[in-house]
Amino acid sequence: LNGEVLFKNISFNIERNDKIALLSHDQRATTAFFRIITGEIQPTTGSFAWGQTITTAYLPLDNNEFFQKEISIKDWLGQFSADTTEVFLRGYLGKMLFSGDDINKKCTVLSGGEKMRCMIARMMLQNPNLIMLDHPTNHLDMESIQAFNNTLVKFKGNVLMSSHDHEFIQTVSNRIIEIGPNGMIDKMMEYDDYISDSHIAELREKLYS
Repeated sequence: LNGEVLFKNISFNIERNDKIALLSHDQRATTAFFRIITGEIQPTTGSFAWGQTITTAYLPLDNNEFFQKEISIKDWLGQFSADTTEVFLRGYLGKMLFSGDDINKKCTVLSGGEKMRCMIARMMLQNPNLIMLDHPTNHLDMESIQAFNNTLVKFKGNVLMSSHDHEFIQTVSNRIIEIGPNGMIDKMMEYDDYISDSHIAELREKLYS
């Protein structure tokens, strides 16, 4: 990024049932990684490929560009759906705690948390089997985080996410990948075990030194 190396020598395969927490000391690294694998920006070197049966959805760190139109939450979600009936859209919005007249609220006056909940509803509507989440709990209140957490725990597909929320990572992920200027660490283990392992702590130090 602007001549600075955020990560390099990254190579891994995503296997069935993997729910991966993507870590880095520098949040710019994880965001850049997501932007590369979603095709928003090009890597300096290297390539990636999705399997033929993979359908992806992405929850970006910055979602403001999605909320420029003066339309209701219901009509906003309807932009991304073949079925635009109120009952159908209300079902998805309800999963992210929008109820009653909430769905008529204008997009241009939404809080950061409300925008994130809309984006999560949009992502669920896409029915992906692999979801990418760049700090999804930012701006969310505890009730919304718990609702989303439960959804991800039950989710049958793959998850690739970065987050500062310890409990969120611990309950959702079963694999940890950490990226930095000196390569990567890839461990099939829970987050609590990862951050308490003394050998891994040494590897993490080398990753950034």
